[in-house]
Amino acid sequence: MSLHVSDGLPGAKDMEQQPERGGTRFTLNGVLWSLQALFGFFFAGSGFGKVLLYDEALYAAAPRAVAWYAAVPQPLIVFIGVCEVLGGVGLILPAMAKVKPMLTPLAAAGLTLTMILAAGFHIVRGEYELVPANLLLGGVAAFITVGRGKQRPIAPAIITTSRVLGSLAVLVALTLLTFVPTWYTMTNVRF
Repeated sequence: MSLHVSDGLPGAKDMEQQPERGGTRFTLNGVLWSLQALFGFFFAGSGFGKVLLYDEALYAAAPRAVAWYAAVPQPLIVFIGVCEVLGGVGLILPAMAKVKPMLTPLAAAGLTLTMILAAGFHIVRGEYELVPANLLLGGVAAFITVGRGKQRPIAPAIITTSRVLGSLAVLVALTLLTFVPTWYTMTNVRF
């Protein structure tokens, strides 16, 4: 048993006993942060791979790795990639830095729309095996939209040194864990 101290009236404290909780406790806020980090990195990395297709040689070789690239103009693929990179970063940074945190549910809503459009595109092309992934990614993005928009929004706060350093650390992690490996794979691996 642990003692819980709560403030009632100024200067008065009452003590009540509460049982200790064992194990891991899942909260909506914790689940949202986990999903934001995981899917933020995923979308940023996936989008960066599409952004790299601005290079003519990479774009010419891309349909051998991903069949639907042959059906989409190069500028549209790059645009989708930019949207995914910005959406992935938007899932993490505004909420973490608490600077314009309402951008996080907006980024998630944009990613939801992107995945709905992708699912429709694959249905039209008869690529039904790709639709479940689009629906899963879009569903998680929709969950983050609702969670950060209505259920557990992040309150804005003033910019502090620790928030700026934390944001820079996330950008460095994105670069080292997603952008560099994606760039290396796309420029050095033959498909």
